[in-house]
Formats: sequence, structure tokens, C-alpha cells
Amino acid sequence: MLRTLDIRDMLIIDHLELAFQPGLNVLTGETGAGKSILLDSLGFVLGWRGRAELVRAGAKQGEVVAEFDLPPGHAAFAVLEEAGLPVTDELILRRVNTAEGRKTAWVNDRRCSGEVLRQLSETLVELHGQHDDRGLLNPRGHRRILDAFAGVEAELAATRGAWKALSQARKALTGAETALAAMREEEDFLRHAVGELDALSPQPGEDAELDAKRRMMQQSERIREDIQRAGQALGNDGAEGAMGDAMRWLDGVADRAEGRLDAPLAALGRAMEELDQAARGVEETLEALAFNPHELEEAEERLFAIRGLARKHQVTSEELPDLAETLSAKLARLDAGDAGIADLRKAATEAEASYDAAADALSRARQTAALRLDAAVTAELAPLKMERAVFATRITEDPAGPEGRDAVAFTVATNRGAPAGPIGKIASGGELSRFLLALKVCLAEGNSGVTLIFDEIDRGVGGATADAVGRRLAALAAEGQVLVVTHSPQVAALGAHHWRVEKRVAAEQTLSSVVPLDAGDRVDEIARMVAGDTVTDEARAAARALLAG
Repeated sequence: MLRTLDIRDMLIIDHLELAFQPGLNVLTGETGAGKSILLDSLGFVLGWRGRAELVRAGAKQGEVVAEFDLPPGHAAFAVLEEAGLPVTDELILRRVNTAEGRKTAWVNDRRCSGEVLRQLSETLVELHGQHDDRGLLNPRGHRRILDAFAGVEAELAATRGAWKALSQARKALTGAETALAAMREEEDFLRHAVGELDALSPQPGEDAELDAKRRMMQQSERIREDIQRAGQALGNDGAEGAMGDAMRWLDGVADRAEGRLDAPLAALGRAMEELDQAARGVEETLEALAFNPHELEEAEERLFAIRGLARKHQVTSEELPDLAETLSAKLARLDAGDAGIADLRKAATEAEASYDAAADALSRARQTAALRLDAAVTAELAPLKMERAVFATRITEDPAGPEGRDAVAFTVATNRGAPAGPIGKIASGGELSRFLLALKVCLAEGNSGVTLIFDEIDRGVGGATADAVGRRLAALAAEGQVLVVTHSPQVAALGAHHWRVEKRVAAEQTLSSVVPLDAGDRVDEIARMVAGDTVTDEARAAARALLAG
């Protein structure tokens, strides 16, 4: 519910503070008094697109503050949470427009964008008038209106879920088919490459191992001769034999040398041990250097094959085993592709069947609700002096989507037997207003927590028809809040709260003000609406009669 509206320096308003109430709030006044300015100001703070220049002449900036009370579970809470704004049962919107045209907005004292204001406004206020293009004149909104009347939230949720599942299944199938087609284009390459890699079977670290082995074999031919000579020099024909002879000769005379040869003999023994260790090391080295000449050739051929295959695939030798695994897996997917595609096609078919079932259930619910809506609107049209009009909801097939496959359009024939057509093209301004009002009465249950604003919806009607319009506005306001700008005394008399919009001149400036009316003032204002500029006793009597109901 809109609780207060505070306007400063907007157009011809210097400062205006209005405290609205639940029920039917009526604003009246002479043409040009500034009633539309109130709506422009409210639209400004709600982020609606409107006049470009709103700041009062001579002021640095204009400002509008709107305060709303939100009942538990109000749709605005979701918008606030999504935008990261404070969530309380009191919602304060503030927007400033500088003389240079710069606009700044706050929600509960937090800066926000105009888009957030517009999202909030959709949950807070509905504005309707003879040129209403936010709902009734816009065919794209007719399905939403029908769904609100039908109460098909569960069917809509099921259809949206089924559409999402179908979209995902189709996307998965298309992606798999595209990938399989791409793999088929390189099937020959894959099979040849995997065959080559499997035949060679490169192992991790094999390049480095082969390179080291190859270098060793290449070097062995050059160093083997010197190592052999060294081995001979250390053997029996060399140092080992000479040292053995020396030890035998010395050992044979040691007992006659008075112990002088004990130390030399011990040293020769140690030397013989070291010499034997050196000879064994040389021998082992010779054994290690011994190789079949074909081994070098084989090692070089395999090393060159590995490196050549790596260059061919533009990877390093170390990456060849991973490449072999990747290409083999790709080839396996290709070979299993048809089976996978069959599974995905089956899943897509099942998802399509689920969507068809959900969309069909939603369509049936809409068809049933359309008949009820047509009957309900027809019942409301008779008291509005449109008993000969025919309202019909036309449902045709639309491309499938998340909200089903139904296109909904409201059609009317203003006289029985006349051809029906789109409501925006067939109905006149006054008729359109009454169609709109009849629809809103039928949809009243879906407007919980939304302030309804009707801008001169009663234009072009009078007498009993205007009274019927007023009574339906009062019925709409019984469980909520309705603001109506009206020139009809019958409508004004049914208001629970009444304000008069008037102009005044101060310091050679024309300013607009809004005055709350008490019981006596209401009589005078409604009498003015009945009689015009000259208010007579008869007009006041008529006003009292209207107020008495």
C-alpha cells in the first residue's frame, strides 16, 4: 500500500505531502489543476519513463519520496533480495532529478539504479487509464492476465521445468551430433595416428633413456682400447705380476733381514689389494662397454622414430604417451558414438513427451479458464451499460516455449452480431475503460499488495454508468488500495478518502496544491463537479444525495 508521497520542486509543485489510506482514494479538481503532475511525480520515483524536464523552474533539483507498507510475502521482497537491498516491511523510495537532468535513486537509503525501481514498481503499482498500454492494449500481456485469473502457477511451473529439461536434452543431442560429425571428418587421421602410436608404443621417459644409452654406446668404441691397455698393464703381464714377483723375492729373504722387510711387505700387501680392486673395476667397465653393434643401430632407430612422430604431431617426445591415450579415447568415443547418440535421442524424445504433456495440461487449464473469464467479464459489463458487448478470449497455437504454446488475445464486439476484433482496435476510449475495469474486478484476487491507480477511467460516461464504475472501483478497493483521478461526481462520492487538486498563484508563480477534504468540503467539491463554476443549492443537495449513497 502507498502510504505517503512527498514531492518537492517538481513542475508546478513546490512542496506537497500526501498521506494515502487503504480503500478508495479519490483525487478531483478542475482540468489543468495538476492531477497529472501527481501521477508524473509518482511515476518518476517508480522509475517510469515520462517527461524529460520535471524540475520546477528556478529550483536546483526536484525530489520525490514514496513510502509503501508491504504485507508478508509481498513480491517486492524478492526484488530487494536480488538487488542486495535492505528487506523490511517498510519500503522507502527516493529519487532526485537535478536541473541538469541527472537522476539519482535510493531504496531504503541505499543507492540503486532506475532499473531496480522499475522492477519494484511492477510489484507495487498498476496504472490504468484510457490509453493503458501496460496490459489490456498489449496482446503480449493477455496470456499473463489469463494465467493470473486461471491460477495456473503449478501448471506453469511444470511447463517451465519440462521446457528447461527439453532444451538441455536438445542441446546435449546437438552438441554430441556436432562433435561426432567433427570426429567423423577426422576418422581416417585418428585411425592412422592411433595405429602409429600403438605400433611404436612410446613410454614415459623413454627418449632420455635411449639418448643416454646411445651416447654410451657411441663413446664405448673410442675408450675401450685404452681401457683394455690399462687392464693389461694392471694384470699378470703388468703391475700385478711384477708386484707378485717382488713380494715372493722379499718374502724369501725376510727372515734374514732382521725384520727390516716387514713393513715393505705389509705395504706391498695393501697395494696388491688396491691393485686387485682397480683391475676388477676396469674389467667390469669393459664388460659394460661390450655391446652388440646392432643394439646401437636399434636404439638410434627407435629414438629417431619417437622424435619423428613427436615432430609430426607437434608435441614433445615426453607428451607422446598422453597424446596416444587422448587419441585412443577419442577414437573409442567415435566408435561408441552411434550408441551414445541413440541414448541422447531417446532422452530428447522422452523430454519432448514430458513437455507435451505439461503444455497440454496448461492449455486445457487456460481453455477452461478462458470460458470462465469470458462469462465473468460479460457479467460485469451489463451494469456498466455494455450489455450488448461480447468479450471473448481467443487462444491459438504459438511456437512452443517455457510458458507453453498458447497465444492469447482478448477480442470484443461492442454490439451483438458485429464482427469481433482486437480489443485495442474495436473499443472506443470509454468502452476500453469499462472493459478494463470489468477485467480488473474479475482479477481482483490476484492484486494482493498492489496499489491500483485509475487515471480518468470514467471519462465519457455519466449517470448510472458512472455510478456502476464507482461501485466497482470501491469493490476493488475493499481489500486493498485504489487511487482514482476522476471528473465524475458519482465516482468521487463513493471514495473513502477525498483530495482536491487546485492551483494557486504565489509571488507571480503558479503552484499546484492538494487539499484533503472533510465532509463539508466534499459536498462543495462534488457540487462543483455536478454544476460547474456556479454551485447552487440544488447542486449541493445532489452532492449530499450522492454521498448518502
